[in-house]
Amino acid sequence: QVQLVESGGGLVQPGGSLRLSCAAAGSGVARIRTWCYYRRAPGKGREFVAGINRGGATDYGDSMKDRVTISRDNANNMVYLQNDALKPDEPADYFCNGREALREYWGRGTQVAVSS
Repeated sequence: QVQLVESGGGLVQPGGSLRLSCAAAGSGVARIRTWCYYRRAPGKGREFVAGINRGGATDYGDSMKDRVTISRDNANNMVYLQNDALKPDEPADYFCNGREALREYWGRGTQVAVSS
């Protein structure tokens, strides 16, 4: 099993930045091949934001690819999403996702609000 806990959300002004963290724990962490962040804006579906695989290769969704950076700390089982230049129309819940060969795991999410 794997438990994922997101943190770092909060209120940020338009144009501001946040660094989201995902802490992974459990006996299955070593089997995780790919870590991803998704977001879900109010009234919308879940959207892929960024992913990073075991080799360190990254992938980004189109809507935020110029403003987000995903990284990880393997030694501490942490995954980070640096989120810059947030826009007023981008409040959302952000979710951490971990995938192994046959299963995937989700955190409960952390909320990001953008307002002046």
